[in-house]
Amino acid sequence: MYHRILLKLSGESLMGKQGYGIDRERLEQYAAQIKELADTGLEIGIVIGGGNIFRGLSGAQKGFDRVKGDQMGMLATVINSLALSSALEALGQKVRVLTNVRMEPIGEYYSKEKAIRLMGKGNVVIFAAGTGNPYFTTDTASSLKAIETEADILFKGTRVDGIYTADPEKDPTATKFDEITYDEVLRRQLHVMDLTAITMCMENRMPIYVFDMDTPGNLRKVVNGEKIGTLVKVS
Repeated sequence: MYHRILLKLSGESLMGKQGYGIDRERLEQYAAQIKELADTGLEIGIVIGGGNIFRGLSGAQKGFDRVKGDQMGMLATVINSLALSSALEALGQKVRVLTNVRMEPIGEYYSKEKAIRLMGKGNVVIFAAGTGNPYFTTDTASSLKAIETEADILFKGTRVDGIYTADPEKDPTATKFDEITYDEVLRRQLHVMDLTAITMCMENRMPIYVFDMDTPGNLRKVVNGEKIGTLVKVS
């Protein structure tokens, strides 16, 4: 069904039940799901957040300089990217980490051509360090990479099974959307991704599928077309 996808993973989900850092069981669970799809020949690019280690905006609210805080957040995404890379390699999966800030030999510097070439050769490609610029989130980085690498769809793996009328963890009356348009997301001010990311995907007609990544097997299900999350599409 898909030739190439971009998978956005939540850094906070990597904490598992720990409350901080990287939970080994959750990391291995993610790696197994990704490897299962890579074995089918699907080309996979990945962007991981860094909220399990450091979030730039929250750091700025505590007195950090915003630019330095965001740079610290970028480094947190690199740590997560290296961890996932190691977990995938342990399963025998070819994987490369490309960074949007030069930091060889930790990762190779990103270019669109290199990323597409590597994915075409069976590598899972992990894009680290956000966009390489402050004031942009990893949501925006995932939108940018999905568009740049000409992915068919952006899958956003979260701990919630889709998009709701309100936060289902806070509002028990919230109802879930199976499909929703970008216009409706903006009108309702739903926090699917940040505004920059949503606008980029809308303008470039990049569909987003939001689903629960923390349930083993769900990644395979959404790629196979099972409707277990929410599709965001252009009207």
